[in-house]
Amino acid sequence: MTANSVDDILRGSAGKGLDGVLGLEVVEAGPDRIVATMEITEKHHQPFGIVHGGVYCAVGESVASMSGFLWLHETGIGGHAVGVNNNTDFLRSVSSGTITATSTPIHRGRRQQLWTVDMVDESGRLVAKTQVRLQNLEGE
Repeated sequence: MTANSVDDILRGSAGKGLDGVLGLEVVEAGPDRIVATMEITEKHHQPFGIVHGGVYCAVGESVASMSGFLWLHETGIGGHAVGVNNNTDFLRSVSSGTITATSTPIHRGRRQQLWTVDMVDESGRLVAKTQVRLQNLEGE
């Protein structure tokens, strides 16, 4: 897969699927990290007016999976990376504002990858932390 087709895949997926529903926007993407933002609205809330924990789980999985995909193609391994485990800690409640999610690799191998995703509020305070294990799958 060429760099152009990787870029095309990322651009083509913007605003689609669950990421589109959540309003997740990638602002920086590379094989070693992705930074994405999301403006919190009432659609992200649970009944008590704060962000639902599942939103953080979904954002963490999306950002880690995109990171893993980019790394696979940067290295020439190719294929896709799919989540096989997601562990998310919710550290601070948020009801509005912008969340920024940043991925960082912990381990990247031929069969599996492990990424951490820190999610911070507008003041830079850590609100959630996700660790996602990805399985590397062969094929386009």
